Amino acid sequence: MTRIVLENLFFFLLPTLLYLAYVAYTENEWPGLGSVIRAAPLVKLFVAGAALMLTTLILLSTSSPNSPHDVYVPPIVEDGKLRPGHRAPDAPQ
Repeated sequence: MTRIVLENLFFFLLPTLLYLAYVAYTENEWPGLGSVIRAAPLVKLFVAGAALMLTTLILLSTSSPNSPHDVYVPPIVEDGKLRPGHRAPDAPQ
């Protein structure tokens, strides 16, 4: 669950991070993070971040190679070795 939250937070903040990198690269003197944030187009960055986050959520949720009817066999230990989880071979295609 933490990974999902961090991924969404990253995609939401990505436009702001790119904006800060752009300002840091183009300015001759770094005016400070506070003044850059105050001068930033925050509404546009918010909308861009929300759109990017929603796009990745939709793309990741619809691009699963597995069927909802697949049967998952959890990992088990056989002969002292861990056999990873997998789709059951007799699962419907």
